[in-house]
Amino acid sequence: MITRLTPQDASFFRLESSSNPMHIGSLAIVRVAPEDPGDGSACVDYQTLLDLVDSRLSMVPRYRRRVREVPFKLGRPVWVEDSRFDLTYHVRRSALPAPGSDEQLYELVGRLSSRALDPSRPLWEMYLIEGLSDGRCAIFTKTHSALVDGDTALEIGHVILDSGPSPRVVAPDTWVALREPGEVELLGMSLAEMATQPAAAWEVVRDAGANASAVVAAAGKAVDAAVSRVRAAGRTAPDSPFNTSISRCRRFDIARTDLDDYRRIRRHFDCSINDAILAVVTGALRIFLQSRGEVLVESAVLRAVVPMSVYVDGPPDDTLRPASEVSSFLIDLPVGEQNPVMRLSHISHATAENSRHGRAVRARTLVHMAGFAPASLHAMSVRAASTFAEHTFNLVITNAPGPQRPMYIGGARMLEMYPVSPLLRNQASSIGITSYDGRVFYGLNADREAMADIAVLAAAVRESMEEMLGACV
Repeated sequence: MITRLTPQDASFFRLESSSNPMHIGSLAIVRVAPEDPGDGSACVDYQTLLDLVDSRLSMVPRYRRRVREVPFKLGRPVWVEDSRFDLTYHVRRSALPAPGSDEQLYELVGRLSSRALDPSRPLWEMYLIEGLSDGRCAIFTKTHSALVDGDTALEIGHVILDSGPSPRVVAPDTWVALREPGEVELLGMSLAEMATQPAAAWEVVRDAGANASAVVAAAGKAVDAAVSRVRAAGRTAPDSPFNTSISRCRRFDIARTDLDDYRRIRRHFDCSINDAILAVVTGALRIFLQSRGEVLVESAVLRAVVPMSVYVDGPPDDTLRPASEVSSFLIDLPVGEQNPVMRLSHISHATAENSRHGRAVRARTLVHMAGFAPASLHAMSVRAASTFAEHTFNLVITNAPGPQRPMYIGGARMLEMYPVSPLLRNQASSIGITSYDGRVFYGLNADREAMADIAVLAAAVRESMEEMLGACV
């Protein structure tokens, strides 16, 4: 089956650069040996994981397709079946020197995140990382942002998770690799499309035609004018250490918090879970900036792209579920405000105002799936963030709910799950947040040189939470 990449898929595929690998990552910590031999959970090993992925790939068909460019760039790239698909190339095995520490795991995740995916293969990899201390192992998955749109194409984490220790049975997979099209066939398909669809022909002229340079020049002038208008309107992001030239190399760190603490903040201040999370993030960013010697006046802000309406609070029992639609918007985080209650108040007013003007992102497909996993929603948030002009924000904060009950991978209980969001151009750090089984997990991805002190930000999350809880008296 040959399908053309959508314009947004194609833009993400071509956005890849030496300093910007454009893959979404997901880190799951699972228990190798059952904590309680009677709970029905099992061990997970490489063969178990390989068999599990093999049995579920029919649910994510793009994971067997690779991207092919059309000769002479006559049209957007296409998805084609990979005739030499080799599952063992994508599902890999790594190990820490046992007993491996959490810090060694995060260092490895940073190194794996630094490596670009092989563009000649389907754009994903999964690593079983063994040797972690306390009877645990980790599963790290990275999938190119061009592959996951959260609607017709989901992230593989959706399909390998089960709601119980006994893996669910899926229909047998009868997939057989098809013959890949040749260069002449791809060219003929694009020429036929151009002949019958004027819009396709114009797209080719715009991107690769004889007058491309003139088009690019005109587009450049339009972009400059748009940026000028944004600056005139005061929407250019303030200067910050989060915006600088970056390398391909990454660091990764985490923070763990309890969901009940955010519920306590929500009840005390009559705000949303989203607002409580953003207030904690804002306090952590304030602490981090001060650790760098930044002088913060009261009006100082950092501008972030964030999704909203990812949590629906359900009184009176404080149930938590993902919303059916998500929007992304720009928000000024008041890092200069000393009072945590005032920071939360500013954020609550801003989110309420922006709820009427956000950019909608569909999430209905995700939230109605059994065993909802948040990685696809993080991918959708990154896509939404990419639609904002580069100079209008300082960092991206993705926030997605996961299941609030134990989940299993190949019969092994998942203990923790962390998003690993990519860095956009000149973005030195990204913050991914996921709730799961009563806890809220922060994944902090950062440029290795520009953010050598990312551990300070991780520690600041916990300090900021203590400050917010201290205000709930």
